[in-house]
Amino acid sequence: MNTYTICIFTENTIGLLNRITIIFTRRRINIESLTVSETERKGISRFTIVIKHESREAVEKLVRQIRKIVEVLAVFGYLNEDIVYNEIALYKIATPLGAKPLDIETINKEYKAWVKYWGLDYVVIEKGGSEKEIFDFFNYIKPHGILEFVRSGRVAVGKTEKGLVEYLPDVEWEYYL
Repeated sequence: MNTYTICIFTENTIGLLNRITIIFTRRRINIESLTVSETERKGISRFTIVIKHESREAVEKLVRQIRKIVEVLAVFGYLNEDIVYNEIALYKIATPLGAKPLDIETINKEYKAWVKYWGLDYVVIEKGGSEKEIFDFFNYIKPHGILEFVRSGRVAVGKTEKGLVEYLPDVEWEYYL
């Protein structure tokens, strides 16, 4: 099964997320990760959706279906090797008195994770990276007692010379300052 990242550029309108996700539901395709944010162009949103599927043809058909939505300006589908991507995870770790202390040097140097908050009974650690790197660190820190764990959706940019927004319709765009 291959992992695909689908990047969708849209007008920022109410109800659009539902209309996009229903296309996945109808095809019985599970969304592994979904991230939505504004782009550098005012009023334009970017959806980054990660799915796992066996058939490239089915994913291409899905992309063609998404393109039919009026507010969708552009859609691109990628395999992992075609993009640069990252995720962020937060781990809330128990640090009770008398427990084995955390090895912060190992956490920082080997796992490239950082303490974001240090409380009396717990610490919050942030780790960025691929899904594998995030779960490798999860397994390392698990013996200390994970109180809470949350992982963001994937953010990604294509390995192309042009930015993806360059493929949007040619009109006068307003930019953020």
